[in-house]
Amino acid sequence: MDLASAKMIGAGLACIALVGAGVGIGNVFASLIASVARNPAAQPQVQPFAFLGFALAEATGLFGLAIAFLILFVF
Repeated sequence: MDLASAKMIGAGLACIALVGAGVGIGNVFASLIASVARNPAAQPQVQPFAFLGFALAEATGLFGLAIAFLILFVF
């Protein structure tokens, strides 16, 4: 196996983190919608935590994408 194909395989494996980020973001906002639907008065208390969860879930995907770009273009 040459170096170029190994880099492509490594970058593809690093992008698996994007799938986890998508699932995490879906779970965060599904829970937000369910909780606001049950108790609309709780939205101001629940929404900041949902945005924090969104940011943390998205950060894991961005870290995986950054690793994939490092594999492709730096090494």
